Amino acid sequence: MQWDFPYASQRMPVMADCMVASSQPLAVQAGVDCLRRGGNAVDAAIATAITLTVVEPTSNGLGSDAFAMVYHQGNLHGINASGRSPHAWSYEQFAHLQSMPQLGWTSVTVPGAVSLWVALSERFGRLPFAQLFTDAIRYAQDGFTLSPITATAWRKAGERYQEFAEFKRVFMPNGQAPECGQRFTNPDQAATLNSIAASGGKAFYHGELAARMVQAANSEGVAWDMADLQQHQADWVEPLSINYYGYDIYELPPNGQGLAALIALALLQRLEIARFAPDSVDSLHLQIEAMKAGFQAVERYLADPHWMTIDAQALLHPELIAQHAALIDLHKAQTVPYRLPTDHGTVYLSTADADGTMVSLIQSNYMGFGSGVVVPGTGIAMQNRGCGFSLEHGHPNQVAGGKRPFHTIIPGFVCKDGHPLLSFGVMGGRMQPQGHVQMIVRILSAGQNPQAASDAPRWCVLEDGSVAVEASMPQASIDALSQRGHQIKIEPNYAVFGGAQIIMKQGQGYIGASDHRKDGMAAGY
Repeated sequence: MQWDFPYASQRMPVMADCMVASSQPLAVQAGVDCLRRGGNAVDAAIATAITLTVVEPTSNGLGSDAFAMVYHQGNLHGINASGRSPHAWSYEQFAHLQSMPQLGWTSVTVPGAVSLWVALSERFGRLPFAQLFTDAIRYAQDGFTLSPITATAWRKAGERYQEFAEFKRVFMPNGQAPECGQRFTNPDQAATLNSIAASGGKAFYHGELAARMVQAANSEGVAWDMADLQQHQADWVEPLSINYYGYDIYELPPNGQGLAALIALALLQRLEIARFAPDSVDSLHLQIEAMKAGFQAVERYLADPHWMTIDAQALLHPELIAQHAALIDLHKAQTVPYRLPTDHGTVYLSTADADGTMVSLIQSNYMGFGSGVVVPGTGIAMQNRGCGFSLEHGHPNQVAGGKRPFHTIIPGFVCKDGHPLLSFGVMGGRMQPQGHVQMIVRILSAGQNPQAASDAPRWCVLEDGSVAVEASMPQASIDALSQRGHQIKIEPNYAVFGGAQIIMKQGQGYIGASDHRKDGMAAGY
């Protein structure tokens, strides 16, 4: 592993026997505190995730969906806690629209994050479930001081959700988004967290909180019923994987877009990406072209797996990968537009403990605070994952009732010879599989340490096939990519390039890295 730091950064890697990394320092400390109190990496992950709903509501909340991978006692487990659409939904209900709604109750699917916390705790946790809520409840009740990047996102959200009275009451005190350094309290959310903790999550899907969600939807003329919440469950799933230069790369199966990253990495191995330096134009060009191919497959086939017309594993078949690789020209870019939705409202966290358990967890409201709907009196900000459905008739992701939509959020994991090596993620909509590819190429193919890999200038293939790059990318690289036919856009908005959190196993301990594009940190002991 290389220990130089060739890119501008505000961070250094953290080394410790137990580790937590996330986009908010207060949430990280909640996780570390669980570890110190005898909890394991799963307890730490749940506590961090719960606290993030309070201290970073611009990206997630109690109305979020979530996914995770857990390495525990020699096995890697996957869990999909994304929610399904209300059973009353139908294609005909939306067919007259040009696109799926992004705001209001018609964009809301059943929130799944709470079910993930419960399922992980019941299967792997050491500490009592209610103890994992301590810090989150305190910050919601007594307040916390707003950090800079979260404050910027909150200010933009204030403009987006002006028409939602309960959102403004809860999240815009005195009619204004709170500013950096200002203290914010959410007593409604504190009460809701107490209810979830005391009931082991039952209040959220079977009790008073569920009834309030249904009542709020019905009051807006949207057909939700208690059965939509009562029938929700988080599903344990088998992760998909490829072998990449001797490492096993894992992503969760659809309805998330991790398949796109696996397709791209399989193509890059076929194209022998390791022969090129990670910042060379050859490496950058091949990564971009492989990512386009991954997105093409996802755009065409990905959906709720019960509705897919082709098995996800079939898209990773070596013969198909070889055919796609043959179409990639080392010296010429292809313009391949795709229509996958954008998301800058996600949190990712990683945890690890001294016993070898590692957790890769991601949860999201989607598009910031989500739908704009806040359930009255609860502080529950509902996600808008329903806008991930397609209105293309006959598409496997076509909107329907009781169905999971296409999801952007994906946790990543890597093993070597059956042992855990890397728990990582890069939050940020279409950037997520692209971020996974860039981290894997830099860490595993080029030997960069996790913090350097996170600090490096990033690229992002956009919806129209053009490529956004960070201003820190060398001008020579930008010029060389342009000469190969890429439409390059220098993007000043750091949010386009997501935020990485990485924990890597090394020897008896771990290396933690946290993205300077976010407010967070890695910490351990």
